[in-house]
Amino acid sequence: MIEEPYRWVEAIANRREYIETQLAAGSPIAAVGYRDGILFVTLGRARQKIFEIYDRIAMGAIGHPGDIERLRMAAIELASTEGFTRSAADVSLRRLAHYSLSSVMKSAFEQVYGPPYLARLLFAEIGSSPKEDLFLRIDYDGAIAADGLTAQPRQRFAVLSGTRQSAEWMETFLRKEHVTDAALPDAISLALDAWSVGRLAMGENANKELPERDAVRKHREEELAKAGIEAAVLERDRKSAIRYRTLADEEVRSALQK
Repeated sequence: MIEEPYRWVEAIANRREYIETQLAAGSPIAAVGYRDGILFVTLGRARQKIFEIYDRIAMGAIGHPGDIERLRMAAIELASTEGFTRSAADVSLRRLAHYSLSSVMKSAFEQVYGPPYLARLLFAEIGSSPKEDLFLRIDYDGAIAADGLTAQPRQRFAVLSGTRQSAEWMETFLRKEHVTDAALPDAISLALDAWSVGRLAMGENANKELPERDAVRKHREEELAKAGIEAAVLERDRKSAIRYRTLADEEVRSALQK
């Protein structure tokens, strides 16, 4: 009997290692605040990674497409139920994350005889002003990291990637380069640079330092030549209650020329 807790700890460690391996190749996602809202950007043609959840909430995800879809539908169902039984204004990303998705993912991860969720999730909720914006990340084990829930200085950006080093590089880069009142074209350029930084950190030749700007731009242009751009925005001042809008590949590439 005394061996059982140790077996559980070992099983959890093995499960964590397995999931990290499965997620390692996921294309990074950058979410950055800009003058008129919040922008999500990633690259890739395989499948959709950025989604609308509710009027003011968007989600980015990497991982197994089946698990992402299950979690996406769970988030939409909860948000829609809250909005119907109360009001759209009562739908909260904090409640969505803390009282539903986080606990579901934690339980699945710790029940070692069942399948875990092979997914990482990134959410953003747009407020009436930039100081009310919320960026929140949920890992496969239910752990939550958020910008806007603590007394720490606000960053107004968040990232998602398949490896820890990649995410750390992206965050370090954005701390240096992010401007909160940038126009949308500048925000797109910055987000794509952050994506390239994250992707470079996942390469076999990655070192412990951020790549030089020339290397980032060279890599970005090479990837843009062969991959599609997926992007969406949460717009703050739209008259419609629905703030989410997808950006076509052509629209994003056109903005980069400005």
